[in-house]
Amino acid sequence: MKIKITGSSGFVGKNLSDYLSDQLYSIDKISLRNLNWKNNFTGDAIIHLAGKAHDTKKTTDVSEYFKVNTDLTKELFNAFLESDIKDFIYFSSVKAAADDVFDVLSEDVKANPKTPYGESKLKAEEYILSKELPKGKRFFIIRPCMIHGPGNKGNLNLLYNVVKKRIPYPLAAFENQRSFLGIDNLNFMVKEILENKTIPSGIYNFSDDEFLSTNKLVQIISLVLNKKNLSIAIPKILINVIGRGGDLLKFPLNSETIQKLTENYKVSNHKIKSAIGIEKLPYTAEQGLVKTIKSFQ
Repeated sequence: MKIKITGSSGFVGKNLSDYLSDQLYSIDKISLRNLNWKNNFTGDAIIHLAGKAHDTKKTTDVSEYFKVNTDLTKELFNAFLESDIKDFIYFSSVKAAADDVFDVLSEDVKANPKTPYGESKLKAEEYILSKELPKGKRFFIIRPCMIHGPGNKGNLNLLYNVVKKRIPYPLAAFENQRSFLGIDNLNFMVKEILENKTIPSGIYNFSDDEFLSTNKLVQIISLVLNKKNLSIAIPKILINVIGRGGDLLKFPLNSETIQKLTENYKVSNHKIKSAIGIEKLPYTAEQGLVKTIKSFQ
């Protein structure tokens, strides 16, 4: 099976390309920056990973999100509709659906993104959903939650360094529940979509099975590093003051970082598991996180 992949130089793209190659898929890495990308536009499936990531520092021009995440996706999807390629897999984001989750996020939620990143992803989704699909073709809009794995950094690496340097984790007063997505489970679900032709087109959330708190995550990191958990529960009102100070002074511990570490963000993966026909994913959330954290050492 020949698979075209955009964004193959990114963290997910590299891992997914290697994984599918090991499964004896033929991988054709294409760059949308190359004006000749439409040449020889053939294969069995295209996985669209290229995009403009959310800029937490807020230095990106808003129009850039829509140029990359919306307009390029439209152009690629149009090329797919006119080609002989059968499957189109678009990696959107849970942030296209919601920035705040008060219960458990499912695919049928009324989308209400609050950032240019989420809005640009949703616009691309809406375009795909608006088009009539030729017979024999399928599309998949994948909404992954926070993806991690060996080689990936982000907030996990921030927490890792806090524990490693014996800095007490100050947010233990917040007992949240959130979803993660290990790269091994992501790879598995993509392969199942490619191989199982009975899975229908649609929107699918990607997440691990279990919800974990940030406090549990700090505990896991401490165990991997064989260090005592030094978490402390600073009153929430004081933490919020510290966060606002971090905004003004451009410190790493600012309001957005605190929100990411303490918010509830539970994502349902029931729909994709039901479509695949499984009760559990191959790896637990904790197994995936342990593997990621060990890679930091």
